[in-house]
Amino acid sequence: AQLVESGGGLVQAGDTLTLSCEVSGRTFPASTMGWFRQAPGKERRFVAALRWSGTDKSYADSVLGRFAISRDNAAKTVYLHMNALKPEDTAVYYCAAALPRVGSIPTMARQYDYWGQGTQVTVSS
Repeated sequence: AQLVESGGGLVQAGDTLTLSCEVSGRTFPASTMGWFRQAPGKERRFVAALRWSGTDKSYADSVLGRFAISRDNAAKTVYLHMNALKPEDTAVYYCAAALPRVGSIPTMARQYDYWGQGTQVTVSS
């Protein structure tokens, strides 16, 4: 599968931004789509994830209540809706796909098999 992110940009604190991740190639109902972010000099960190089927979602504590992940199965696109953005949300945001596995939604980068190229989100104070 190939993943292409879009929607990043420069915004002010408190603004809203939505990222998109379009998937080409085959998708599996039980596979997981996730968003990660990486700030300069820091490791890549989990943001949010869901599966193509069902209602289970997972969020990092740092974005819970501000960010929402959603999907459009027909368009094979996953979205990250970001509200009340803070300067500390500044990072390169990556979309990732994990092949079907038993267990809960994966939240570690090493559990994901495919990655997009990333899109920069910069939040000014």
